[in-house]
Amino acid sequence: MTDFLFDLSFLLAVPVWLLMILAPNWRPTARVAASPLTVVPILIVYTALAIPVLPELWTLVSGPSVPKLQDLVEVADGAGALWAQIIAWDLLIGQWMFLESRKWGIHPLVMSPLLVLTILLSPFAFPVFLLLRALGMARATKDKHPTVPQEAIQ
Repeated sequence: MTDFLFDLSFLLAVPVWLLMILAPNWRPTARVAASPLTVVPILIVYTALAIPVLPELWTLVSGPSVPKLQDLVEVADGAGALWAQIIAWDLLIGQWMFLESRKWGIHPLVMSPLLVLTILLSPFAFPVFLLLRALGMARATKDKHPTVPQEAIQ
């Protein structure tokens, strides 16, 4: 059962990822990405995996340490619960990135590979996105307030 739930946690996220990556300009994609409810099914899987290891999980979160984390991930349900939590978190980050990219004019051909990287290695993708977002924000500010050439002032 643990293996099934482990796999299910990612399979539940796949439709949202596919919409954001392959159909970024389709109107329903933005509505789906704007909803935090997309992670609820994944959190249900998380709960099903976490309940059997609640004592170990509580020990870890109430006094975090590497040995306690190792103890939790040595148990299949513990590793599965942590995986489901990662899947849910990455999906929320991806949804926020998708929505912000639309707001700041980052092209879907740039965002699609970045969203794939977010699925695989979100701690690397997120700072790259923040840089792109900052550039988009700066461009938008410049477009709203163009600088006046010095020759025009004289």
